[in-house]
Amino acid sequence: MSDVNADDWVSSGHRPMGFPEFVVVIASIMALNPLAMDMMLPALPNIGAAFGIPNANHLQLVLSTFLIGFGAGQFVMGPLSDRFGRRPVLLGGMAVYAVASVLAVAAPSFETLLLARALQGLGTSATRVIATSIVRDCYAGRRMASVMSLAMMIFIAVPVIAPSFGQAVLLVTQWRGIFVVLMLYGVLALAWSVLRLPETLPESERRSLAPADVLSAFRQTVTNRQTIGYATAAGAVMGALFAFVFSAQQVFTGIYHLGHYFPLAFAAIAAGTAIAGFLNARFVGTLGMRVISHGALTLYTAVAGVMLLTEILGVLPLPLFMVLSALMMFSFGMMVANFTALAMEPQGHIAGTASSLYGSITTLIGIAVGTAIGQSFDGTLLPFSIGFFLSTLAALAIVVVVEKGRLFKPHHRPIV
Repeated sequence: MSDVNADDWVSSGHRPMGFPEFVVVIASIMALNPLAMDMMLPALPNIGAAFGIPNANHLQLVLSTFLIGFGAGQFVMGPLSDRFGRRPVLLGGMAVYAVASVLAVAAPSFETLLLARALQGLGTSATRVIATSIVRDCYAGRRMASVMSLAMMIFIAVPVIAPSFGQAVLLVTQWRGIFVVLMLYGVLALAWSVLRLPETLPESERRSLAPADVLSAFRQTVTNRQTIGYATAAGAVMGALFAFVFSAQQVFTGIYHLGHYFPLAFAAIAAGTAIAGFLNARFVGTLGMRVISHGALTLYTAVAGVMLLTEILGVLPLPLFMVLSALMMFSFGMMVANFTALAMEPQGHIAGTASSLYGSITTLIGIAVGTAIGQSFDGTLLPFSIGFFLSTLAALAIVVVVEKGRLFKPHHRPIV
């Protein structure tokens, strides 16, 4: 990282790209994942009708199977990128994503579609791990958090518009057309990366793939108090978010009867995360990662408590649910980039492996929690409200333990 350049922001590690293009490229790569996830939401009833799936909860598998491939794939992407460099692993993952999109377009059965979704998730695991590793190769500390926040601001805008985009596609074609759009976007992102994204990991810093070395890197990651603590906490809060996404279509169309207006409601809520990404990028350099993320986690917990209480009392109308959900998204957006930066802060020497393991831990915990909550959907918001509150309390407890009770206070060195 270039720390004393005349331009304090631009690292020599990503030249010839300037800072704005670097952020946009990283965001576009990372956006493969939420685009493939959230464009599917309005299409779930259509997929169920096409394949004769009677239970609406089973259609959540279109989302959770994708995330399983995403979470599991991250175990190997980091070590591979630490050994062979960022570019080949990234480009290979994006190619897998494009091929999986073709398979989904032609899927003759629900099982084949789920296989294609798992492969899409596997491909996007490379994009998420490598994007984080590339940022860590070029920046560190609060600068890394700011770069990640700027990328997240663009990246998080995707879930805001993706359901509406998916709904627009459904107006002109069948649900398979969504996978055509995903394939075209993947090919475009792949071409941009081939032409402009440099290799950011020097030959001298590459690591062996020998089992002992890989296990050593895994051990360094999971035994670091700060890394494993924030990874586990992030998984818990992500579980509540996954549960919300898994059941969003059922909630908005089944409980609140919004019909085709569901994507607009989802967009209004998800906009809170994009706003949070902008604010975090603006203030993290001044306030620090801990002050912002711990404050956001406190807000997340308060929102979960209010939602549970109002649902128990039977006073959770659509406007209040929209406000609470927007606050949930906002606080999540203020946490996610900072939790990632805090977890990765001590792992610069094994950024690829650490990013890989961090992503797997957070995603798989999130899938387990989110699936358990989502599959409990019974036509009311009570299962979600209980799950949201419990998972958030668990995250808060973990962060308190990791920080030894010193919330909101910056540290001069990472916790080990």
